[in-house]
Amino acid sequence: MKRSLFGEYIRYVTLQILGMLGLSCYILADTFFISRWLGSGGLAALNIALPIFSIINGIALMLGMGGGARFMLRVSVGEIGEACQAFTRTIRIAAVSAFLIMLAGLTYARQIAVLLGADETVLDMTTVYLRTIMLCAPLFMANHILLSFLRNDGAPRLAMTAMLTGSFANIFLDWVFMYLFRLGMFGAAFATCLAPVISIGVTLPHYFKGKNRFHLYPTGFSSQESSIILLTGGSALIAELSNGVVIFAFNLLMQRYAGNTGVAAYGIIANIALVVISVFTGVSQGMQPLISRSTGKGRSKDARTLLLYGIGTVILLFGLMYAGTALLAEPVTSVFNSENDPELQALSVRGMRIYFTGALGAGLNIITAVYLSCREHVRPANILSLMRGLFVIVPTAFLLSLVWKTTGVWLAFPVTETLCAIGSIACILYFRKLDKDSEW
Repeated sequence: MKRSLFGEYIRYVTLQILGMLGLSCYILADTFFISRWLGSGGLAALNIALPIFSIINGIALMLGMGGGARFMLRVSVGEIGEACQAFTRTIRIAAVSAFLIMLAGLTYARQIAVLLGADETVLDMTTVYLRTIMLCAPLFMANHILLSFLRNDGAPRLAMTAMLTGSFANIFLDWVFMYLFRLGMFGAAFATCLAPVISIGVTLPHYFKGKNRFHLYPTGFSSQESSIILLTGGSALIAELSNGVVIFAFNLLMQRYAGNTGVAAYGIIANIALVVISVFTGVSQGMQPLISRSTGKGRSKDARTLLLYGIGTVILLFGLMYAGTALLAEPVTSVFNSENDPELQALSVRGMRIYFTGALGAGLNIITAVYLSCREHVRPANILSLMRGLFVIVPTAFLLSLVWKTTGVWLAFPVTETLCAIGSIACILYFRKLDKDSEW
């Protein structure tokens, strides 16, 4: 029986949200294990190394989203050979990128750690973590790309199962390698590297049973096709890279106005924001295969209907999330306040209630960027990602903090997301006029 468009939307988005929630929870658990068994030094080493991890994941997400969208566009018009060529090109770009990262990790891991700010007390731990993660770059990239192509190949449930299995396995392996085997920072990194292996293993039956439509296919080099893949997924890479810059800037400002307590308070908010943003990312990634298919078949009305579904979902989720963060701010922040510091508690609660007013705008901007990319309007999608992730939020944080100090820092997120949301709505209305079948 043929599913309705709304039924497909619910299926894809629900499964992807569950997968992203599992991923975000594993990151929180990873941080918990390192802080518990390696102390503040281990946590500092992890935070210093995270920008490189973000780069690896950002490249993988860019290739997965860009290649997956190109694959679905070709499949939707019956061009299976060209669709497999898109997969092959994606793998080639990933292989070159992974090789360069591996080479840098093998040769320059220590120098990179110093460049990122590691001092003598954490330099060895940071170097070990970086070298291990960078040498395993092919695993992370392969996993992200395969999961994206699975979603575009009509297997979102399997993609979700693989994500959750890998994430929970990572939590268990953290405990095994760090607590039982006492492998320290290498154990933490090695557990993270094994997670994509387990995730890929879960997906293998899809290939062995011949259910996949994508496989390696003879194709020559095409700079045009490769550029399309990179540009279509560019918003995902921009978001990952910008995140590191924003964290650095916010930490600097909180240190200036509230010392280490302010930095700790922002750390609490950032961890909770990770979960909130992952939900909206799940909505956008769940929508992507369906919008790409609609675009490929020339069904602009279906694509816009999916966008409306996404906007409605974001509004609903925001209402639930903000009610939760407003009502449960005290108990939620106290979980991270193990020393029961009253100043930290007050700053975190106030920050949470201000900061997450921007979640609605963030959700709208995230799904708009993916929608525009899938509709082959990649330039405005990437500009939007750059504006909200870097060019607006950083100067806004500095300007508002000059007037309201820590409150200004908390306000920077909602102000930025609201301004960019206005731009998102303007883009949607503008490109709607360009569609031939402009009726909703």
